[in-house]
Amino acid sequence: MIVVFGSINIDLIMQVKRFPAAGETVITPGYDWMPGGKGMNQAVAAARAGAKVAMVGRIGDDGFGTRAINILRRESILSSGVVLSEELPTGCATVFVNEAGEKQVVLAQGANAHVSTEQLPDDILGPGNVLLLQMELPEDVNWDVLARASNAGAKTILNLAPAHSLPRGALQYLDYLILNRLEAEQIATKLGLHIETDALKLAHALSRGSNLTCIITLSGKGSVAVQGDRGWRVPPLPLETPVVDSTGAGDTFCGVFAASIHQRMSLPDALRRASVAGSLSVRAHGAQTAMPYLDDIATYLPQLPPLEEIEF
Repeated sequence: MIVVFGSINIDLIMQVKRFPAAGETVITPGYDWMPGGKGMNQAVAAARAGAKVAMVGRIGDDGFGTRAINILRRESILSSGVVLSEELPTGCATVFVNEAGEKQVVLAQGANAHVSTEQLPDDILGPGNVLLLQMELPEDVNWDVLARASNAGAKTILNLAPAHSLPRGALQYLDYLILNRLEAEQIATKLGLHIETDALKLAHALSRGSNLTCIITLSGKGSVAVQGDRGWRVPPLPLETPVVDSTGAGDTFCGVFAASIHQRMSLPDALRRASVAGSLSVRAHGAQTAMPYLDDIATYLPQLPPLEEIEF
């Protein structure tokens, strides 16, 4: 089982001609009401990739929370670990998108701020299970759960997004670290590591000495990964259609990668599936609505160019 310990949000997406100035009201005809939160996004991606998934998080006693639970159930994601907050509303992100496609986002944590380690029993953190974390929950809660899962024998995956901090002590409990290029540079700086100009060397620097696999996503250019003294450059899937919305591409990559690791695929095979899925997710608006299913990934997988393997 994949246990996703993370955020649950509802996103309000508004298309505007331009962003409002301070004190100004900009009127737009309507808005889209979509499920979100990096935790729930990655849970949905993993479930569509064929994995058994349990979501652990917190929602408010409101319509947003009800909609989130219904979505989890529709995706066959176990939701008994999702607790109702009596004090805070469901997390909500308000996203403004202007005519140039630029975005401004305000994220209200809501009930996500009250997620606790007690929601996650030890019996689902044992060998054979995978814990998938992100950075939209309180950090101290994340680090506690990470240590518990590692000590219990679970595989651990952290998507360090957004990249606030990563204590050196947490590295020993990580099996896989996934982050984008900017996040990788920020964390390398905070850890006192030399910043490499090459993404593969940067991944090697982050993984070296910590016994973890580091994966750096490169947006439309694919990703790189380093495990020990072996590295891979992973190409994106060539698409005939233009990019519509890249919002959920990173979450799709993480969820499908976790599903592949849980299914005991080799690292190169897991990277290939995740790359295909992330590429396919940009073809429609929204994060979860655009995420591919297992059959979609299998159909397009042969079209992915070969991985480039490098030894350090």
